[in-house]
Amino acid sequence: MTATLEGPARAIVADKNYAHLSVPREDGSILSVVIWSDVDDAGNIIVNSAEGRAWPRLLRRAGRATLSWANGSNPYEFVSVTAALVGDTHDGADAGIDALAKKYMGVDTYPGHSDAEQRVQFTLSPERVTHRG
Repeated sequence: MTATLEGPARAIVADKNYAHLSVPREDGSILSVVIWSDVDDAGNIIVNSAEGRAWPRLLRRAGRATLSWANGSNPYEFVSVTAALVGDTHDGADAGIDALAKKYMGVDTYPGHSDAEQRVQFTLSPERVTHRG
């Protein structure tokens, strides 16, 4: 089952709005984190993290997540996406976090780069898209 992220929903994701990513923990409770995100040309959601954090491990285990964004200009307008994990790579992940830093902070290089961590980039394919505005 696939859905298309398009129109006003895509615009909210593409804008400088923070995502809330939710994944199930091993005990069935839900972990929700606030993260940076973007949308690629195919309408997939791109997120980035560092290895060793809980949510990447849980995302891999579940194979899917629910993400939501509120429109920063009108928080009553929101997008919710249930998506399947379709990409998990270290290749290009440093460049990916730099691109997200440019989007969210207006800087060319992510200021939190550290040789002590390995970045990972995930691609999520929308299965269900809800937009309310």
